[in-house]
Amino acid sequence: MANNIDKIMNPKSIAVVGASNRPGSVGLAVTSNIIKGGYRGILYPVNPKSPSVQSIKSYPNISDIADEIDLAVIIVPAKAVSTVIEQCGNKGVKGAIVITAGFKEIGGEGVELENELKSTAHKHGISVIGPNCLGVINNDENTRMNASFATKMPLPGNIAFISQSGALCTSVLDYADGRNIGFSKFISFGNKVDVSEIDLLRYLRDDPQTDVILMYLEDISDGHQFLETAREIAWDHQKPMIALKSGRSAAGARAAASHTGSLAGSDSAYDAIFFQSGIQRVDSINELLDYAAAFAKQPVPKGKRIAIVTNAGGPGIMATDAAIRQGLEIAELSEATKEKLKRDLPPTASINNPVDIIGDATHERYEASIRHILLDENVDGALVILTPQAMTDIVETAAIVPKASELIDKPVLCSFMGIVDVSEGIKLLEKNGYPNYAFPEEAVRSMASMVRFSDHMKFADRNYVKFDVDKDKVAGIIKEKLKDHQSSYLSQREANVILGLYGFPVLKNQLITDSSQIAKAAEQIGYPVVMKIMSPDIVHKYDVGGVILNIENYKDAKEAYETIIKKVKAYKADAKIDGVLLEKMAKKGVEVILGAFKDPKFGPICMFGLGGTYVEVMKDVTFRLAPMWDISAQRMIETIKTYQILKGVRGNPPSDIKAIKECILRLSQLVCEHPEIAELDINPLIAHPEGEGCAVADSRILLKGQ
Repeated sequence: MANNIDKIMNPKSIAVVGASNRPGSVGLAVTSNIIKGGYRGILYPVNPKSPSVQSIKSYPNISDIADEIDLAVIIVPAKAVSTVIEQCGNKGVKGAIVITAGFKEIGGEGVELENELKSTAHKHGISVIGPNCLGVINNDENTRMNASFATKMPLPGNIAFISQSGALCTSVLDYADGRNIGFSKFISFGNKVDVSEIDLLRYLRDDPQTDVILMYLEDISDGHQFLETAREIAWDHQKPMIALKSGRSAAGARAAASHTGSLAGSDSAYDAIFFQSGIQRVDSINELLDYAAAFAKQPVPKGKRIAIVTNAGGPGIMATDAAIRQGLEIAELSEATKEKLKRDLPPTASINNPVDIIGDATHERYEASIRHILLDENVDGALVILTPQAMTDIVETAAIVPKASELIDKPVLCSFMGIVDVSEGIKLLEKNGYPNYAFPEEAVRSMASMVRFSDHMKFADRNYVKFDVDKDKVAGIIKEKLKDHQSSYLSQREANVILGLYGFPVLKNQLITDSSQIAKAAEQIGYPVVMKIMSPDIVHKYDVGGVILNIENYKDAKEAYETIIKKVKAYKADAKIDGVLLEKMAKKGVEVILGAFKDPKFGPICMFGLGGTYVEVMKDVTFRLAPMWDISAQRMIETIKTYQILKGVRGNPPSDIKAIKECILRLSQLVCEHPEIAELDINPLIAHPEGEGCAVADSRILLKGQ
């Protein structure tokens, strides 16, 4: 019923059911806030025990109000909420905010009450925000609604904030007020019995007063709908989104048979979905508002080359170090810019980037330096650092920042360092739309966030790649494997059949069940070969001595076969042994891992990273929701920490990144088309030098019935 959100956000009339005159009550706080906020519509308090609330006529029941009601704000005991919703439905109300707590968040009876609330609202077509929420604030001058029990109305601005936590809202509101950060909308949506974060994002996507969207999330209702909606907001509407998602380190470990399963923490899906949609993820309220101020007040940079102007060498170096850590580039100033700086600065100043205009810097010196670097075509954005010195007029310097950067479409972030001495200057900066950060590292971090968003906007290729594969044959294999079982592990030999049908570069192999078969098999495949145990009871073959590499002749192959069988039996005497796989030894290359797992909420998620036997130690992996775009697969490769290894280091040639990307995209298609695949590992995938492709050296698949 979320299509009635506008009735909630821009109501012409509000009934507060549970309005009160009692000091300290939520009913009084909400009613007073609506009045004090300057609500433009008509307010109808509903309280059967009081003839008036806050000097406004009160009604015993919402049905007693003769006029049409757009929005009901409900503040009654949890057990009475569904009855009130029923009355709202009979009255024709289409929007409700249920502030009352005591629903599913307390378990037991609360779950039943929430289900009843949901059922009643749906029956009458009522859109509901809540329950268990702070309320909703709309700063639109035509509405001016503070239907919440927050302590104040936020400053007006172009930022919207949506939050699952009501308590967090009040702290964000107060902190933002102190930093001169204003909001267009402020929405606490609580238990999201009806209106979810996705519904609110769709509303804010089309809201002309909202340019930046902040979120505090504890979970996401539907991963793929969220992803598609967020992508629309980012690409089609170019609105930055910043998310604070709690639960990064929540205990979500599970027993997993695959490397992918053990590497995929409970938060992997959220990292993937935020990255794929261009949402900037933060870990604190401070970061949330730092980024928000930058996006809301400054233009997004076109590149990552920044210039730094400072009156102190130390902070300039700190900013430079932070910029490099964040993946920014310290811009190489043009000779023309250096000449201008040399002309306008004293001989002791540094005209290289960072531009150190030294401790006795005047505001005129700042103005000239800022203007010169911003006009340089090699510069995409600037950081202005000031430490309080007796020779520097801080307020005058703050005043020249907008003057020096006017009409230049590049972001300028400031770090006037200190608290007391710089306070008036900071106020002036923020009043004029120039965010200030207590320390240079914070400013750099915010600039880097803007650069990441800018990079995301450049993803021109947003197409899903589809390969010509034998989907039906794979479906038949899976159906047969699950015929008598709810789940089934596929050995490498079985998994490779499926991978081969999807175009993966699998190596020639034969299953050996008796040493007499070795000579013929090896002759057909060709030396060198590798031999591996095939047993459903052995998950990680290397760990038990179940793999022998680089076998060059029959004698060594026969010995390897006997050694593998002996070691496996010593490890697990009753292990079921299907045989030993004799496989063509892959050419040398870089070992990477491809994997996938099925998340109960987000569906199939693909993994890529540095592979081999140490994959769970290195943990250099990244995740993406499937299906994925071509560019998503490319960025997946580029974002691992060891990407430089794939590009070629220390005399080693670059790997065939194009072939790796194709394998990732084939994997994405495979797991999307066959939802029975619960976990999948290709470890390692050997990436050969550029132009020579890849090879699947080992694989494993876990199937589960639907």
